Amino acid sequence: MTFHSKMDTFFLSIISFAIFTIGAVTILPLIFDDEATMTDAYILLSIFFIPSGFLLWCSFSITYTFYEDYLFVKGGPFRSKIPYGHITNISKTDNILIGYRILSSKDCYEIFYTSGTLGSVKISPKDPERFISELQKRCPALQ
Repeated sequence: MTFHSKMDTFFLSIISFAIFTIGAVTILPLIFDDEATMTDAYILLSIFFIPSGFLLWCSFSITYTFYEDYLFVKGGPFRSKIPYGHITNISKTDNILIGYRILSSKDCYEIFYTSGTLGSVKISPKDPERFISELQKRCPALQ
């Protein structure tokens, strides 16, 4: 069973602003510089598309998948495989600025587990009630 991440307007605004800023810094010089060569264009367009593509990939590919033995949290190149037996707690949090997070909304939950380097991951499933219900089915000791 796979859950997608909730996306709120705050997060969408930040991503849009970042891509707009990258575009302004890289594409505007091409428009206003009469002496720009094709090499300049390739370099500046690469500088625009690579970070913009990375931001979009990380933002819009966030999924939380329940497998038989573990929860798989994925967003772009960032992935966490969390065995159900290692999950100790899940709680609602509003502190999205600190810690390991794979989310795109301010409305999020923090999953605490023993096998991770940082000890927890913050997520924002679209349907949190169903997600928590499914997690409790697979983790009977969950608080």
